[in-house]
Amino acid sequence: MLNRKQIIVVGSTVVLMGLMLSMDIQGLVKPNEGNEAATATPAAAPVKSFSVEEVSEVSKQQLTANLKKQVSDLEAALKDASETEKIEFQKQLAQQWDDLSQPAPAAFYYELIAQKEPGYTPWLKTGDKFTEAYQQTADTLMQPALVQKAINAYQQADKLQPNTPEVKTGLGIAYVTGTPNPMQGIQLLLEVVKDDPENLKANLNLGLFSMKSGQFDKAVERFKTVIAQAPSAEAWFYLASSYENMGMKPEAIGAYLKTKEIAADPNMSQFVDRKVNELSN
Repeated sequence: MLNRKQIIVVGSTVVLMGLMLSMDIQGLVKPNEGNEAATATPAAAPVKSFSVEEVSEVSKQQLTANLKKQVSDLEAALKDASETEKIEFQKQLAQQWDDLSQPAPAAFYYELIAQKEPGYTPWLKTGDKFTEAYQQTADTLMQPALVQKAINAYQQADKLQPNTPEVKTGLGIAYVTGTPNPMQGIQLLLEVVKDDPENLKANLNLGLFSMKSGQFDKAVERFKTVIAQAPSAEAWFYLASSYENMGMKPEAIGAYLKTKEIAADPNMSQFVDRKVNELSN
């Protein structure tokens, strides 16, 4: 049975797909043969800063009154806590936001924790949570700030444990998404899959970036690699969309039906049924 967080993820797959493919991935254009991406070098736009309080207020708008009160009570306790006690309340708030599937405020609290208890794992977790946050936000002002936070966190982790595939993957995704030189990120991801051809996260994101650049044939191969190891609804959905964009209707229908089967979610089922009907006519 799917738990609450899994249901939220499955139910949001179509939304996330739209967000990922509508991201202004700077400099990513249709690549030359043999490349995953080609680049231009536009000037980086100024990035607005956000505080944990600002991000938390935005996320509270998604909560019920009872859940909002639980978070506000923890925030009040944090405000009144001594310096030695603050980190425990920050940990509670990070976990609370994580449990509520609100990665942006969770990431800010994980960052505060990593600053006080520095280590490779805390900084990696911070980077991963900021990555989750910027991939889910539709706020075009907040997204660049979250990307930069992710990069900073991964760079801190890299100082403590250089050249791990986890950090290279996180940095690669962030560089493609939010810097003027996305090829730097693509190269990092390609280094990861060169050393580990079946790396799930690197292959999934190379597939997404291939979709963004219109290289659907390359995207298909990436998603097939992911599905061979971890056949998730998300990966099947991206594969189905790639097939659809290539005009491979029978393959797209089959992949969409696998998405529906694995997701077992009413919203996804309705979406797939519409897609199958469209592609069958």
